[in-house]
Amino acid sequence: MRVALVVLDTLRKDAFDERFDWLPGQRFENAYSTSHWTVPAHASLFAGKYPSELGVYAGAQLFDCPEPALAESFRDAGYTTRAFSANVNVSRPFDFHRGFDQFQGSWRLRALSENVFDWDGFIAETRGMGPERYLFALRDVLVGDSDTLPSLKRGALLKLRDMGWGRTTRDDGATEALRFVRETDFGDDEFLFVNLMEAHTPYAPPGEYRTVEPPELNGLRATLDAPDADPERVRRAYDDCVRYLSDAYRDIFAELREEFDYVVTLADHGEALGEYGAWEHLCGLYPDVTRIPLCVWGDGLDGTRDETVSLLDVHGTMVDVADLDAESRGRCLLGELDGRSWLAEYHGLTNRHRTSLTGDGFDTAPLDAERHALVAPDYYGWETPDGFRELGEIDKPRERIETLVDRLERRAVENDVAVSEAVENQLRDLGYA
Repeated sequence: MRVALVVLDTLRKDAFDERFDWLPGQRFENAYSTSHWTVPAHASLFAGKYPSELGVYAGAQLFDCPEPALAESFRDAGYTTRAFSANVNVSRPFDFHRGFDQFQGSWRLRALSENVFDWDGFIAETRGMGPERYLFALRDVLVGDSDTLPSLKRGALLKLRDMGWGRTTRDDGATEALRFVRETDFGDDEFLFVNLMEAHTPYAPPGEYRTVEPPELNGLRATLDAPDADPERVRRAYDDCVRYLSDAYRDIFAELREEFDYVVTLADHGEALGEYGAWEHLCGLYPDVTRIPLCVWGDGLDGTRDETVSLLDVHGTMVDVADLDAESRGRCLLGELDGRSWLAEYHGLTNRHRTSLTGDGFDTAPLDAERHALVAPDYYGWETPDGFRELGEIDKPRERIETLVDRLERRAVENDVAVSEAVENQLRDLGYA
């Protein structure tokens, strides 16, 4: 059996409905993530529990939980496991390569390779020197231990970026992902994971898709104060990215459906575009952030389903269809589903964001507290700095949240990973530092 799991990072449900009408399969209209951002959401997707149970969240970004990763379970069952990730957060420095026989990344992840010359460190150390500094770098690349060609390509990309040329000809990995799928000789039993970042900030699709210039946006600062860019420009730029992502994924999906028995497409989280005064996705559990698109393609699967489901159910589905030896909080989406309630979790700010915001004079208290949301049939209620908000009605929602939280077997961890300057720069470019 061949199973593919594709995360369209940061894709809103309404944007999916508008731009992905071509995607076949069974769609789940009321699907929600376990978190508001990449790291804890992917941990839940890979290990089948809430982020607080896995110990993977703000301030603890290493995927080091004792539970088996999904790829490990597939590998133990005899599958070949492969991954293509365009997200720096889902990469080797944070241990998200666990269980994959082949773990390949976009240009962002290749820049983190130990064998690629540390251009970021070099630029920082030689700031203030003239153009001749690049001659010294070239010498170090040619005579040093780094891989020559990848190092030279990385240097050229950085130079083009500094000159303002890079983003007009480069996407965030979709083109490379398509090449990866086309060139891979898949065997009889395969598990493939793909993460695509085209809908994520900095909202910079290839030039032919732009109706506006990519805006400068820092979601946390915009939520605490106001966006620097015109809000309508931000929304148009996001839609430009989604249009490109749809076209790019159409080609990738066409290849996947020829090779795989099941293709599960979802987002890890959505994006706030000014709703409730919030921007991007690091600011809280707003419904536009936690509600996600979810579509399961396979033989005979089509139409829509209205049951309320969780990202955890994707893990449960993987375990069930492949008959894996792994536990999951999730259910198999292919069968009948009960009307249970789910949590979404928010664990405050990362140390990087707390330090940065405090240094710029922001009061971080409104965003730096643990909060939860209750996901139930025809209902969504979430904790905010200004109190509890609701869409729909349900009896005693705060008590239900407390009951669900009390049932969690939490793993308290503090392991904020010390990363290289190259990783730090990539995180900063994506708004994570």
